Amino acid sequence: MSRNIRCGLIQASNALSNSRSLPAIKKAMIDKHLKLIEQAAKKKVQILCLQELFYGPYFCAEQDIRWYDLTERVPDGPTTRLMQKVAAKHKMVIVVPVYEEQMPGLYFNTAAVIDADGKYLGKYRKHHIPHVHPGFWEKFYFTPGDLGYPVFETKYARVGVYICYDRHFPEGARVLGLNGAEIVFNPSATVAGLSEYLWELEQPAHAAANGYFVGAINRVGREKPWNIGEFYGKSYFCDPRGKIFAQASRDKDEVLVADLDLDMIQEVRKVWQFYRDRRPETYGALTTQTGQKPAAE
Repeated sequence: MSRNIRCGLIQASNALSNSRSLPAIKKAMIDKHLKLIEQAAKKKVQILCLQELFYGPYFCAEQDIRWYDLTERVPDGPTTRLMQKVAAKHKMVIVVPVYEEQMPGLYFNTAAVIDADGKYLGKYRKHHIPHVHPGFWEKFYFTPGDLGYPVFETKYARVGVYICYDRHFPEGARVLGLNGAEIVFNPSATVAGLSEYLWELEQPAHAAANGYFVGAINRVGREKPWNIGEFYGKSYFCDPRGKIFAQASRDKDEVLVADLDLDMIQEVRKVWQFYRDRRPETYGALTTQTGQKPAAE
C-alpha cells in the first residue's frame, strides 16, 4: 500500500506597512496565515510548512535593533503555543519558522516542528547565516544554529528542515538524508536577480543526491521601504529523482498542495545507491576551513 502524504506550502506577501508597530505587523501576518492554514485544512493537508520568518517582513534588508523585539521563545512563546492548538485542531503537522530568543542578546532563525496532535517535537536553527549585498544583513540578527540537523518523526513522515541560505550548502542536505529525512522543507526569502537561477537547481539536486522529497517555499511581493527586489514565490515540491512536480505562482499569496508518494524513496534508492557507495573516510577535507588535509604530527 502506497504511503501517500498530502503536503502544503504557504507563500505570502507582507500584510502591513513596516512603519506600523511591531505588535500590529505581527498580528496582521499571523491573522493572514491563519486564514491560509484554514485553506490548507480544507484541502486535507497533512504536513504544512510556512515561509521563513513568517510573522513579519524580511527585516534583514536593514540593520536596526528595532526588529530584535520580534523575537520570542521556542517552544514557550505565543506563536509556537498558538500553532500547537492549530495543528491539533486540524490534525496537521506544521513547520513554523520564527525569530527565536534563546536569552536576551542571543537570537536564532528557527523553525519549530509541531506534530498532528499539537505536540512540540523540536526545532531546527538555521546554520548558514549570510551577510550579502544588497540587503541580506543576517549576521546582525542571527547566531549560527547549534542543534545539528535533526529529523522529526511526525505522525505522517520523517521531516527535516533547512532554512533559506542553507540550501546553498550540500553538506547539511546530505546529513538530513543520513538522519532519515523523507521530506526536507526549506522556508526561504529570496529575490529575483540574486539567486533565482539557483532556485530550481540546487534543491532538486539535493533531492536527487539524497533520495528524498523537498518542499521549497519563498515569499512574494516587494517590501517597502527597502525594495531590495521582488520576492518571486515559485514555491515547489520536487521528488527523489529531482523532478519538480508541483509549483506555485510567482506573485500571489498561495497554498500549494501536492500528494507525495513516499514509497518512491525506496524505489529510487534501489537504483541509485548513493548511500552505499559513499566514501566518508575520504571526506576529511570537508571539516577543515581550507580543504587541505591537516599535516601529520
